Amino acid sequence: MTAKKRTHVVVPEELVKEIDKLSGKRKRSWFITQAVRKEIARLNFLKAVKETAGAWKDEDHPEFQKGVDNWVRSLREEDEKRLKEII
Repeated sequence: MTAKKRTHVVVPEELVKEIDKLSGKRKRSWFITQAVRKEIARLNFLKAVKETAGAWKDEDHPEFQKGVDNWVRSLREEDEKRLKEII
């Protein structure tokens, strides 16, 4: 079981009522924990997107000039050709 830490959080009353409607009074901590986890994941994702923006350079991937779908198709055709040679 994960270690837990009691904390004091001030939340608007109408928000507490909504939480209670959705989860029940006895599950407030669970509900808030789940919501915070989702928000942390979202914020970390956005941070990663911002940090890596511009990392992809078209000139580094000439195989995609005719489109990714054409590149994938050519890979599949190569695989089929090799399979026929093996069989």
